[in-house]
Amino acid sequence: MSKVYRALVLAVLLGGVAGNACAADKLAVGVLKLVSSGPVYLAQDKGYFKAEDLDIELKFFEAAQPVSVAVVSGDIDVGITGLTGGFYNLAGKGGLKIIAAQSREEPGYHLIAYLAAKHAFETGLHSLADLPGHSVAMTQTGSTFHYSLGLLAEKLRFDLSRLKLVPLQSIPNMVSAMKGGQVDAALIPATAALPLVESGDAKLLGWVGDETPWQLGAVFTAPKTIADRRAVLERFIRAYRKGAQDFYDSFLRKGPDGQPADGPAAPENLAIFAKYTGQPIAQLKIGIPYIDPEGRLLVRDIYRQVAWYQSQGLVDKGVEAKNILDLSFVAGHLDVP
Repeated sequence: MSKVYRALVLAVLLGGVAGNACAADKLAVGVLKLVSSGPVYLAQDKGYFKAEDLDIELKFFEAAQPVSVAVVSGDIDVGITGLTGGFYNLAGKGGLKIIAAQSREEPGYHLIAYLAAKHAFETGLHSLADLPGHSVAMTQTGSTFHYSLGLLAEKLRFDLSRLKLVPLQSIPNMVSAMKGGQVDAALIPATAALPLVESGDAKLLGWVGDETPWQLGAVFTAPKTIADRRAVLERFIRAYRKGAQDFYDSFLRKGPDGQPADGPAAPENLAIFAKYTGQPIAQLKIGIPYIDPEGRLLVRDIYRQVAWYQSQGLVDKGVEAKNILDLSFVAGHLDVP
């Protein structure tokens, strides 16, 4: 073998080793095209994932439940979205574990509105206490909207059965039902709720975050992924938390008046959100959710959610909240039982 040939072989081998050493770890991450996915968009666009040697493929979904199913099936590695009865059923069967927080309902941050339809307001639906006996639109049975109504019923001490719950499957369907007078009230995100109020088709009764704060969304994965790729997930969470801190600094810090105020990077970050969601910046600015800058969960509320869904017959009685949580990826979780 000639010296030249040996040198070529060695170069190829060394190049292969170097290439393998430098190959980024791939993760497929499921999100919805919502502002609540903002920390992921910021971590992707600003290179936080890349700095952790991660190659992130974002996969977009239209609703929360398919994200959970995709994690269980292995189509994606990590899901980041709202928590539903369907999620807890899958998690209770050993398919999912929550490892960090996404959005939550928090006082002073307006995400989901309680609305009264024009006709219902004119005939006496003037407050949340007046809701019993009225029809209320939501997306689906077992949805985050359903849970919010359950919390409200507990707070105001009325039986949830006194509401006529109307699952309409989508936000546009709820908006149409409100405009058409087919329902008396609805829970609707601020981006769609405020235009209804401005047009006179609805009256604002309150905000979920002000009435009943709770842990709306989470970062979750499969137990097998934790077992097989823990170090990769730890790097993912580090980058995600940097995105969450940017999100908090840009939109959630409160000003002297006690209201959330935009930080210097807000315009740049809104443009990033628009890039990933396809929504206009003016719309994205309405109803930005609260997201803990460190990815910390309101842990006791996860326990409360499981118990509530069980009480409604939507989650198996054998599901235990502690078994679907892995609190080791983030330090300092809040309100731990």
